[in-house]
Amino acid sequence: MLNRRTFIASACAAACAASRIARASGPFVLWGPPAAPSIVLSQAVAGGFLKSVAPDAAFKVWKSPDEMRAGLSSGTMTAVIVPTYVAANLYNRGLGVRLVNVMTDGLLYIVAAAGSVASIAELKGKRLAVPFRNDMPDFILRRLLTAARLKTGDLTIDYSGTPPEAAQMLLAGRVDAALLSEPSSTALIARAAAAGKTLDRVIDCQKAWALAEGHATIPQAGLAVSTKVAEQIGRDGVAALQQGLENAMRAVLANPAQAAVASASALELPAPVVERSIAFSHLVARPASAARADLTAFFDVLATEDARIIGGKQPDERFYAL
Repeated sequence: MLNRRTFIASACAAACAASRIARASGPFVLWGPPAAPSIVLSQAVAGGFLKSVAPDAAFKVWKSPDEMRAGLSSGTMTAVIVPTYVAANLYNRGLGVRLVNVMTDGLLYIVAAAGSVASIAELKGKRLAVPFRNDMPDFILRRLLTAARLKTGDLTIDYSGTPPEAAQMLLAGRVDAALLSEPSSTALIARAAAAGKTLDRVIDCQKAWALAEGHATIPQAGLAVSTKVAEQIGRDGVAALQQGLENAMRAVLANPAQAAVASASALELPAPVVERSIAFSHLVARPASAARADLTAFFDVLATEDARIIGGKQPDERFYAL
């Protein structure tokens, strides 16, 4: 039973713990991609889940991998959701980046006319739109093609600068399929339906990866922070940041409609589209150290193509901020 003395002691302990957390100095902006993990960042800010460490936190979307890399390299972005291999690459190159967590276990799908393609092998002879050449979707696709005993020359790959461009290629009939993340896949399927066309997620890349590589998850993206921020807020601050994101993630899953409203404007999509995408996004908020085995296995696979993808080697223990 919680008596008055126990309650006061517990409250004091909580207050003392909160007082030990060093808050981020100045404006604290969380940057995310135009993809589903940003729904969690938006919820974290809108719901006040980061007040203990960053009471004035704001959320913004980066538009392209080049913008994201430039921001991390220059120090203008200090807390950013990135493809996990990017964090490893920058860390190994000495650019002061550490990984706090993994925020999705994979959200890539190949979208095409329903029933037109059922496996990676069936992409042979097809025309496929792929956003972000030499980036995460491209790297994952190459491994899946290799596992299916296909070469890139066995199909035609049309690279685009953004997911919306890839989606438009499919809508216009210029390609047979498009490799997209969430919520872009959901948005494309909805746009097609409005135009009287039936598109579907014909290949779940997460399931294809599990079959090809023997790993159940793709630890695709996570929150990276600059070493400066990690040292400024300390381990307790990083832990508070992670706890806030875990709480926000649970809130997103508990009330997808509310989360969609909070993030729709930033993602430039209708809230119902964002809401429907959550079920396909495999959102998590797993501390980097807890995900280390998955990350190490994932980095090993990527490095078989080219070790430079991860900066030449596996990142050491200090890379894992929590």
